[in-house]
Amino acid sequence: MAGHSKWANIKHRKGRQDALRGKLFAKLAKGIEAAARAGGSDLDSNASLVQAVAKAKGQSMPNDNIDRAIKRGAGEMGGGAVYDELFYEGYGPGGVAILVQILTDNRNRASSDVRVAFTRNGGNLGEPGSVAYLFDQKGLIVMTGDEDEIMMTALDSGAEDIKESGEGEYEVITDPRDFRAVFNALSDSDQTLVRGEVTMLPQTNIDLNREKASTLLRMIEALEDLDDVQEVYNNGDISDEVMELLAAE
Repeated sequence: MAGHSKWANIKHRKGRQDALRGKLFAKLAKGIEAAARAGGSDLDSNASLVQAVAKAKGQSMPNDNIDRAIKRGAGEMGGGAVYDELFYEGYGPGGVAILVQILTDNRNRASSDVRVAFTRNGGNLGEPGSVAYLFDQKGLIVMTGDEDEIMMTALDSGAEDIKESGEGEYEVITDPRDFRAVFNALSDSDQTLVRGEVTMLPQTNIDLNREKASTLLRMIEALEDLDDVQEVYNNGDISDEVMELLAAE
């Protein structure tokens, strides 16, 4: 996951930032719409909407975009669609477990597109349940700033763990039920929020060499480019040295 995050930063520096941000905001809006449609627009009673909004804010999505997505999902304005949430599971290079979260209004299209992305990049789709058990649902909040201040605020508000992830960033891990409280406490602190979301964290990681890492990242990029794909989770671990080699290509 850390390697994937570094790869995202590399792609941004290579000039795709505006296009990537536009696609990201569209996907975040879809997630907010789906949560609002399923559970209503009241943040106090809709935990899924709280998580979707926090994820959007963690990615600096404008409040106007967030509000419009909530209203579309809740049926307060036109343009809302009904989305099915699906998960596809499979394997990438080196036996890396891949878990793909989908929000789609066309199951056949989503299935076909995901299958093509796997097969063209050396992967194989698996049966339901084949890799999901390798991941745990957790809240993840990434911060920069003073380590002691971040740690004290996070632990006091209910975080499970804090660890340095490199590049001056700290990862705060929470139980999904405590995510909102910890996210709000850190957002209100004097430290800098990078992003926050409820995600799927791998229980163990698989080290990848340059060749397998390159193939895995191509697969992830192909999947993330699909409009129906919300998230791609994996348990591949790419070292700083390998990532630097890939960045130079």
